[in-house]
Amino acid sequence: MTTPVRRRGRTLRARLLAYITGGIGRLTAAWRILTTAQTALLAALARIRPGRTSGGGRPLREAISAFNTALAAFNRAAMAFAESWSAQDLPVIYREGAWTLLDNADRRQSTFSWTSRHQAAITGLSAQYYADITSRIQEGLRRARAFLRHAQDMARDPNLARFDLEGLRRDHPLDTVIYANNARHPVDAWARAAITWQAVTTANTGAARTALEQLGTEWVEIRDGSDCGWTNHDDPDRADRTLRTVQDALAHPVAHAHCVREFLPRLDLRGRT
Repeated sequence: MTTPVRRRGRTLRARLLAYITGGIGRLTAAWRILTTAQTALLAALARIRPGRTSGGGRPLREAISAFNTALAAFNRAAMAFAESWSAQDLPVIYREGAWTLLDNADRRQSTFSWTSRHQAAITGLSAQYYADITSRIQEGLRRARAFLRHAQDMARDPNLARFDLEGLRRDHPLDTVIYANNARHPVDAWARAAITWQAVTTANTGAARTALEQLGTEWVEIRDGSDCGWTNHDDPDRADRTLRTVQDALAHPVAHAHCVREFLPRLDLRGRT
């Protein structure tokens, strides 16, 4: 039994990795529209002389128009990803987690069905993660418009001989996201952490709920990194090869970004307290 469990575990991780890699690629590609537009506007400003009499004139108006067009393209691409990720990819990932748990229980004939509880679980996760991603998109748009306003204010300054391009990029780094502690992180690092967290949490939630509903067991065995704690990576309560209740597993489907946690059903503990 041990060898098939490990083999199937690697298969689930490979499938999750494919979804995660694809999601990161689509999200960062959408964001690249925004950062490319900022670079193009800065390049245009380098060729424009600000001041009251011209205020940049026609070249500035054309550069602003191109930037606003790119903002609309970024919004469409990023929102399209958020919608497809939450409405299509996450339900499939949830089901993958459930199917893998059934395989690990050697219940190949068992089928997964979208019960009301499974539907409620994925609806809640999808709504939460859609809101998380779209809030980042809206923040990106807000910061991009602030960058544009700053450039326009410079263009109207009669005492300015040239645009402070380095200052504009430093004050408005559109290739970053701002965390709750005001720390700025590269977009690709944020996307990798966010998409991985969402995918693994969703798969493990599907697995834990299937253990309880389809298999009737309150217990799962944890497979995790050898140094990973239960509630967070540095928690001294190590997770790997421990037994946890399904409710504990649902409370802590992952411990940190890039977590490799997986749940295995313990059918031999059904009915045990």
